Amino acid sequence: MKKFAALVLMASFAGSAFAAAKCEPHPKDKWIKEADFKKQLEGQGYKIKKFKVDGNCYEIYGKNKDGKKVEIYFDTVSGKPVKSEIED
Repeated sequence: MKKFAALVLMASFAGSAFAAAKCEPHPKDKWIKEADFKKQLEGQGYKIKKFKVDGNCYEIYGKNKDGKKVEIYFDTVSGKPVKSEIED
């Protein structure tokens, strides 16, 4: 039973390692418009499968210009990536 409890505890810590990015909070009226930001990313070669607001970040799931799967969090004002996971 102790081994099971340890595994559950380890799994809960492992899940927190992939927590969402911490983007700076900005007033909503300062954010890049979602449609404009999507167009900007598509112009850089991203194929966006899913676009969403996650807290104070824009988040995309899709593929980059090299066809690799990506999950990227962006600052809503500067548009700079805050956290990214790119398939090897």
